[in-house]
Amino acid sequence: EVQLVESGGGLVQPGGSLRLSCAASGYTSRTNCMGWFRQAPGKEREWVAFRYSVYGNTIYADSVKGRFTISQDKNTLYLQMNSLKPEDSAMYYCAYGSGGTCPTPKSGYWGQGTQVTVSS
Repeated sequence: EVQLVESGGGLVQPGGSLRLSCAASGYTSRTNCMGWFRQAPGKEREWVAFRYSVYGNTIYADSVKGRFTISQDKNTLYLQMNSLKPEDSAMYYCAYGSGGTCPTPKSGYWGQGTQVTVSS
């Protein structure tokens, strides 16, 4: 069974940076899509970034494009977040989808999340 464990969240001032990590284990599919989602209080869970395993292609939500970078090193997925804004505050989740299908809020495997708070 796929297990995902996020870390790296915390409190940061606006304009600051954080790097989130997601340690993944238990998956056997070489063709997969992993990504980051976030959910703020009272809002729906939204996707932030995806990375496809086959060629390493990445895609980003418009709200984070140019500020966030998704990457992977072996079995750890990262999300480098720069120029953080208060509206980036949310619980951030790592997610995995097999067979090249990206996870959705209702599918795939999910971690427990790590809290990011951007505030002065």
